[in-house]
Amino acid sequence: MSVPLIVCGAAGRMGREIIRILADYPQFSFAAAVEAPGHELLGADAGSIAGLQPLGVPLVENLEGVISSDATIIDFSQPEASLRNMHAAVAQGASIVVGTTGFSPEQQHQLYELARQTRAFIAANMSVGVALLTKLAELAATILSADFDVEIVEMHHRNKVDAPSGTALALARAVAAVRNIPSTEFRFGREGRVGPRPENEIGILALRGGDVVGDHTVVFAGKGERLELVHRASSRETFARGALRAALWLREQPPGCYTMRDMLGL
Repeated sequence: MSVPLIVCGAAGRMGREIIRILADYPQFSFAAAVEAPGHELLGADAGSIAGLQPLGVPLVENLEGVISSDATIIDFSQPEASLRNMHAAVAQGASIVVGTTGFSPEQQHQLYELARQTRAFIAANMSVGVALLTKLAELAATILSADFDVEIVEMHHRNKVDAPSGTALALARAVAAVRNIPSTEFRFGREGRVGPRPENEIGILALRGGDVVGDHTVVFAGKGERLELVHRASSRETFARGALRAALWLREQPPGCYTMRDMLGL
């Protein structure tokens, strides 16, 4: 029996991409497409929005009206909406995959506290390559001495609303955890006479322009040498397939909060 799948943020870039490739995953049946209240495309067919033939699934604004305990939700929306959707998943006992970024520290804490009450998967980036990049950055931070300064550079399309990206922050946190550096040492860009670079600082720079899907570079700069770990995404399809893979994997797990590390055994 196929699993009912609900896509939240269905009219967004990631939502449309998931709907576009969903036919490749017969384990799922497309149950519902959810968007923000007042969205201009409410009532439109989700298939048509994704560039497909009509699928008979209209965009609705109320997750609570379509959710069921046997459903799996994939959520690429906005932080406030994702928190509401997580509440709904907990209330119904539904599984949920969250790929939304831009959470404040308080919102992120709330999200993870709720996630532990159901079966949830949370990742700022659904790419297997980015998960490996994070692992490699941790390894480099372990092997290379503190004399190697760490800088993280990310670039995304001009319409991305949060900066720096959730992936860049996750990379910074991963390196910081290895080196016991507090997040107060993160430096978001530089301007003016900032003086010499402090030893434990982690610089994070966000670039925006064009239609860039997502580039991330972790730089370890030492004396006389520099190591750069780079991941470039050329299509959102990789993130969509990662989210659907996570949704399938999550169905086989006991209740709890999971990440890409858990799924990949990293």
